[in-house]
Amino acid sequence: MKFGKEFKREMVPEWIEAYVDYNGLKQILQDIRRSKESKQPPTPARSLDQRLALYRNFSGLNLQSSTQNTGDIEDQVIAVNTVQHENSGKFYITKFLGSPEGAENEISFFNKLDHEFNKVNTFYKDKVDEVMREVTLLNKQMDALIALRIKVMDPGFDAFGSLQRLSFDINNSTPSRITSPLRMTTVDTDHMTVGTSFDPSYSRQGSSTNASHPKVPINRNTLREKRDIDSHKSDPLEILDHIKIVNTFESPMSTIRGVLRESKENDLSYKKEELKKVEQRLKIIFFEFYQKLRLLKHFSYMNLSALAKILKKYEKITSRKAARSYMKMVDKSYLGSSEEVTSLLDRVETTFIKHFSHSNRRKGMKILRPKHKIEKHRITFLSGFLSGCSIALLVAFILLRDDRKLMDKEEGTSYLDKIVPLYSFYAYIVLHMLLYAANIYFWRRYKINYAFIFGFKQGTELSYREVFLLSNGLAMLVFAALLMHLHMNSRAEEYVTRIEYVPLGLMTVLLFITFCPFNIIYRSSRLFLIRCIFRCICAPLYKVTLPDFFLADQLTSQVEAIRSLEYYICYYTWVKSSHGHNTCQSHNVYNIFYFILAVIPYWFRFFQCIRRLFEEKDQAQAYNALRYFLTILAVVIKTAYSLRKSLTWEVLAILSSLVTTLFNTYWDIVVDWGLLRRKSKNKFLRDKLVLRHKSVYFIAMVLDVLLRFAWLQLVLKFNVPSLQGSTVSSIFACLEVLRRGMWNFFRLENEHLNNVGKYRAFKSVPLPFVYHEEDDEDKEE
Repeated sequence: MKFGKEFKREMVPEWIEAYVDYNGLKQILQDIRRSKESKQPPTPARSLDQRLALYRNFSGLNLQSSTQNTGDIEDQVIAVNTVQHENSGKFYITKFLGSPEGAENEISFFNKLDHEFNKVNTFYKDKVDEVMREVTLLNKQMDALIALRIKVMDPGFDAFGSLQRLSFDINNSTPSRITSPLRMTTVDTDHMTVGTSFDPSYSRQGSSTNASHPKVPINRNTLREKRDIDSHKSDPLEILDHIKIVNTFESPMSTIRGVLRESKENDLSYKKEELKKVEQRLKIIFFEFYQKLRLLKHFSYMNLSALAKILKKYEKITSRKAARSYMKMVDKSYLGSSEEVTSLLDRVETTFIKHFSHSNRRKGMKILRPKHKIEKHRITFLSGFLSGCSIALLVAFILLRDDRKLMDKEEGTSYLDKIVPLYSFYAYIVLHMLLYAANIYFWRRYKINYAFIFGFKQGTELSYREVFLLSNGLAMLVFAALLMHLHMNSRAEEYVTRIEYVPLGLMTVLLFITFCPFNIIYRSSRLFLIRCIFRCICAPLYKVTLPDFFLADQLTSQVEAIRSLEYYICYYTWVKSSHGHNTCQSHNVYNIFYFILAVIPYWFRFFQCIRRLFEEKDQAQAYNALRYFLTILAVVIKTAYSLRKSLTWEVLAILSSLVTTLFNTYWDIVVDWGLLRRKSKNKFLRDKLVLRHKSVYFIAMVLDVLLRFAWLQLVLKFNVPSLQGSTVSSIFACLEVLRRGMWNFFRLENEHLNNVGKYRAFKSVPLPFVYHEEDDEDKEE
């Protein structure tokens, strides 16, 4: 594989703009090659003095310049200048030493190379500084955790005396007692190990080969000062008097308590359950912090490799020596010489293994470094096999229906109208799954980090092949059951007591697979789905995350599938022994719930918007809540119109439906997709686009407007004489599912680009402890 493709594949999607523009530099080298072949004068480039002037104008501050010493390197064609910025650190500018005549493209190459390297170096330094600030916070959190562990596990433990003995051991240079990177306390009881918080000043030099007992360089003056300070320290458990537990409102009870107390912090209760929750949250924080460190290290390595590769190509094309001089400067820069990330990686591993995996290195590293999911060929084979079976069964069903002329007989049509709703539920689900598989394919193709956006655990996310396999497997079961149902109906005398249980048996199999507790059929994904559905049902009582409201949006497009579940209940309660037509519709209770079920998904989204409005204080959530409230109102008015056939209710139903449709269409295109921007670089779109062809976005907008009528049909029935029974509503329901599938791609694309714009590649996990002093300082500010 060529390096350019590998480099692009290994990029962090959210940091893609911070990487070296390898392809852009390669394009300039191709221009140099063509220029040498044709010997035509290329376009002019900026000189060194012009670039220095640009830096001065950009910064608005005084810059100090110094020339990088190239040493004894002979035949060098460049000289690297270091430009010192008073606030932002160093910039590097390369001066071309060869003749400028005929070398304008080479000067342009080094201009761009300098720009890309300065961009990468600055970004890396900023991210490392951010990491070091996080280290300070984690230090304080670990101090609080250590004290809480001592208090909960052994309240009578003499922590102060142990700390003094540990201090004595350090002062006497016994590094074997130091088991963590930070200014750690190591306390061992029968069932408890306490210690460790990060020390940013730790150096990797002199570290032991044993990961559990690293050697730390000892500074006698520092230790003497530390001993004097430690002698005046109070009991370390006093830290518990200055902290509170942060209430994240992750459960109904915590939400209710938070509303009643009107506070986001709770006093410590010193219970084991409380300690367990704190440890679990810190475990997630350490995991996310470790992934950030790993990506930073990989970011540094890939960019250094890209610089070396492109300079090697330059030397090959121009036959000039420039790589040694430039790479010498790169090695001395922050990007090439910084060791903070590598040191912190070692420290995080040691801390995590000791305090969150009971000193079991294999277990700890398995959590910190989960394995990537391996694509298996049997998944592709089974997907093709099941899809072939599904198509064959569908053809068999159509042929059997035509052979028995069920559509030509009134009795046959009545029978199909009665049993098809039992199976239409699966048709909507299968269609939705197929579209989700297509979405995953295109998300991966265009490097949209859907796994991060949805919060999937690494190594457990489903690929498009696996979703395609599940959808084809379900489709095969449905068509097989439907074909069996028709076959048994032709011999009603033999199967009179069993024929009605075929759809019920299929539903039982589906529910069993969904809620199966065994580790089969992608258990982690099934549990994730169940958890999200439960959080949607309890929307006001749980903190709303993106997977929650994304799933609730999917439910709003599955109204007909939800109504099919009501038909299941009605069919096996009232219609089982009846052979009449539309028996369910003759019951008032069924008709009332028929419309109530259509409102429920919108209520989920309404409550989610209200919850986010109070938590995030985002005014946009108020408008979003209003949008779903108007949708609910439109459905209620349609219900009243269906019960009272009058001109007034008909006019109200039409107006409310049109207003809701227009509001929802505007929200889809402008808010969810981020399109139709007035001052965009791409006319009527947005500044950043994932797809190359802009026409796709315009086509999607037009289709969204047209397919919104699928929702409108749920409120106003369109009667088409050529279509019989519930075929019209089924067609429009499928169109709504198709619209939702298209909406999913552009919605996640917009979310991904927002993350890219903010370089947001990690989840924000709230810290478990808050210090009173921090609250006081915030109030004073």
